[in-house]
Amino acid sequence: MPPPSDPEGPPEYRVYRSRRALFPGRRADDGDELARLRGEPPRGPGEEERPPRGPRAPRRKRGWSWGRALRWLLVAIVGWIALSCLVFLVSAQIQQGKIRDDANQLLGGAGPPPFSANNILVLGSDQRTEDNAEPGASTTSGRSDSIMLMRLGGGANSRLSIARDTVVDIPGAGRQKINAAFAIGGTELAIRTVEAYTGIDVHHVVLVSFADFPDLIDAMGGITYRGGCVVSLINGGFSNGGYTLRLKSGETHINGNQALALARTRKNQCAPNENDLTRATRQQKIFSAMKSRVLSPGAFIRLPFISWQAPKALRSDMSGPTLLGVYAALGFGGNPETNVLGTVDGNVPESLKQRAVRRFLDG
Repeated sequence: MPPPSDPEGPPEYRVYRSRRALFPGRRADDGDELARLRGEPPRGPGEEERPPRGPRAPRRKRGWSWGRALRWLLVAIVGWIALSCLVFLVSAQIQQGKIRDDANQLLGGAGPPPFSANNILVLGSDQRTEDNAEPGASTTSGRSDSIMLMRLGGGANSRLSIARDTVVDIPGAGRQKINAAFAIGGTELAIRTVEAYTGIDVHHVVLVSFADFPDLIDAMGGITYRGGCVVSLINGGFSNGGYTLRLKSGETHINGNQALALARTRKNQCAPNENDLTRATRQQKIFSAMKSRVLSPGAFIRLPFISWQAPKALRSDMSGPTLLGVYAALGFGGNPETNVLGTVDGNVPESLKQRAVRRFLDG
């Protein structure tokens, strides 16, 4: 039986003619459209159709390697140093501004360390409280126990220590021992006296605080001192409520209290003939030992603690970044010999002084 005929008739077909592509060499096809939807770059002329992407292979986890461990170690070291610098800057900013304005007006005139040479006057005062003053130390006047000039930055690196008993002309106070300038007129007169005596422009000043000195040494984990035998009784020694220091000749690891007693020692029972020049030399050895300790691997893990205590052990006109530049110059400038200017009787010949000043400025 034949199928019934469709009442609507056969479907109508239309024929469309495609136009010639505007750019025949860049004809789009279905593959290009699919690639565009996938976010893939279009195929160029002559390129075959890309095969469909299958499932991604799982990534292989990178295993442990010496190179990878070294990179992480380097990141940790840089981060530890950056943290220490930040701690130092915060501590230095807290301590800044403790120099009187009359002294600040005499300072400046040099570029930033460590890029420019700076002359820095370091004063250590022997002022104590009533309960920690040994014989010979002042509880009121605060004479400068140590006087040192440092030239740092711009390739310069030299030190000149002036013996505390050196007789000089103090502006407005006549001829006296140089350490009296600090007691008479404070930091301002000490700067003027040193500049007038040596002819060296002082750009910055640092006042060392004996009260915080032991904390800085202990933050370093102690220092290694090399020198002769020292036996001294500070404040009458242990038997009188003071401190007794005993160091054998050679190399000794000492803590903060021992270092402070060593810096204060005036009468050494091991060498009764020692004078003020010997004492100044011993203080410079302590300074050098501190620098060596800071640069040692053993102090690296203590670096943030050292960075916090270092600005607290001193007062300075310098801001945190400037003081950090000074420490950088100290760290990379080597360890020059400290020249001590002075004589046993305190009267320094002019020729000796001029030679010491030239050596300092040429350093």
